[in-house]
Order: sequence, then C-alpha cells, then structure tokens
Amino acid sequence: MTRLPEPLSLSCADGSGSVLSYGAHVVSWAPEDHEPVLWVSSRSYYETGRAVRGGVPICFPWFGPGRTGDMDPAHGFARITEWQLAEQGEDTEGHAYAEFTLTPADVAEHLRETFPHEFEARFRVTVGARLRMALTVTNTGTGTFDFEEALHSYLHVGDSRRVSVTGLDGVSYYDKLAKEQRRQSGELTITGETDAVFAHRGEVRVSDPELGRTLVITKEGSDSTVVWNPWADKSVAMADFADDEWQQMLCVEAGNVMGSPVRLAAGESHILVQSIEVQELTAQDPAAHDA
Repeated sequence: MTRLPEPLSLSCADGSGSVLSYGAHVVSWAPEDHEPVLWVSSRSYYETGRAVRGGVPICFPWFGPGRTGDMDPAHGFARITEWQLAEQGEDTEGHAYAEFTLTPADVAEHLRETFPHEFEARFRVTVGARLRMALTVTNTGTGTFDFEEALHSYLHVGDSRRVSVTGLDGVSYYDKLAKEQRRQSGELTITGETDAVFAHRGEVRVSDPELGRTLVITKEGSDSTVVWNPWADKSVAMADFADDEWQQMLCVEAGNVMGSPVRLAAGESHILVQSIEVQELTAQDPAAHDA
C-alpha cells in the first residue's frame, strides 16, 4: 500500500473544498466564513487499497455487501480506485469544479470480475456557497445491467445526540439493524446505533443546535435516503474511527440501493445528484429549542 497524494483544492469567493482522485472522494467543503460541513475521522487511512473514512465516498456499483449480501469489497470498487481527472475550472456562476471519470480499464482485474459490464462513470463536484455532486453512469456495453449507488456523505455536527432530521416523517424504511421494515413518525433523532434505508426522494434537513445551523440536503435521481451513525460500541470496534467521534458525525446519503437499484439498457445513462447547503438555525427548526 502507498500513501495517497494530496487532494485537489477547489475554491471560489463563496466557498472551498478538496477532492482526492482516489475514489473521486470529496474530503472537505465549507462555504465562506462557515465551519467545515464534512467530517473525516482523525484515524482515517490515506492509503491505496483502503477506503477513506469520512467526506463523501462514492458507493458503486453496489452498496454495502450488495443485494446478494456477499459482495466484496463493501460499497463497491469505486471508492478504492483511482479516477481520471477529466477537467477542472470555473463554471459560468464563478464556482470551482472538477470532473472525474471511471471506466473498467481503471479497475483492478480481480474487481472487474465482480461487475463484468462496460460502463463509464463521471463525477462532477462543484463548490461554492453549496456543494453539488453529480454522478452520471452510462452503459457503454451491449447488454442491460443493474447497479446500486450512493453518495455516502459524512456530515460534521456538533453533537449527534442533539440533532434533528426532518423530511422523513411518514416514510417507510428498512432498519438494517433490526432487519425489518418500519415507518418513520415525526422527526428523526439519534438515540443509538442507526442504520436505516428510507424509500425517499425529497429534501432532508439536519438541524444542529450545537453549531447553530441547519444542513439542507436535496437530491435528484435518487429513490433512497440512508441515515447512519455507528454510536459508541461500533466506533470502538472500527480501527479507522476514534472511540468518541460518532458524536461529531452523521451520514445522510442520496442513493439508489437495496430495493431500488438502477437498471440501464445499452447506451442509457442515469444521473444522481446531491446538494448540501448551510442555513442559520431558525425558531422553526425542531432543534432550535435546544440551542
């Protein structure tokens, strides 16, 4: 294993961030004059062959162990493969961006065997007052294939035990810990290990009284919203996760996973978009009374 090179820096008047070509992995972003929005573990590995713990890993072409339950590596090969920088610059609104590509030719041979399909993945990250991430997957082969995908966003929060997540009320979800289908009632709070896949397409708001802000997550082309926090016991069991760091992070992920994979016929493309914005905590936010 070798040490990863330094990430590519992206900055403009409204914000700044950085992204590794390894995994096309966004490792930082913050709007101008705001605290960091993305969380990265102090014990994260920065070595080839290992996933970076934090930021925004790209899960593709499967999520977790895949729908068969036995796929390896976890969350697919995209996050542990070097992507190609296709272009970098400034868009018409003055925001900094970079675009990366991934094809089977970039993937290690033994990993290509687990997904024997022709494809091109393009990931465009744009930084400014908001973070916008767009993953486009195109079927460049002659047959049809299914895949899972997720933008596994690790959000930096003041205290995960005090945040409130809204936008999921009444939504059906699969509790991966209890291994059963449930339905969310009201706002979601983190009171223990959480690993839930919501059948959800809309906006999610994470109200954070500790940092006095609300993170607004919007998405396109996504039928799944994943919420994850390892809590205390699981954090201790993970070598790349400091024992108490679960208190400063919460994953809210846009994706198409488990019962909602993407199917592409030859020549077809699918775009998954996730955007994150920072707003001041207001009296209307559920967690405001805790501020």
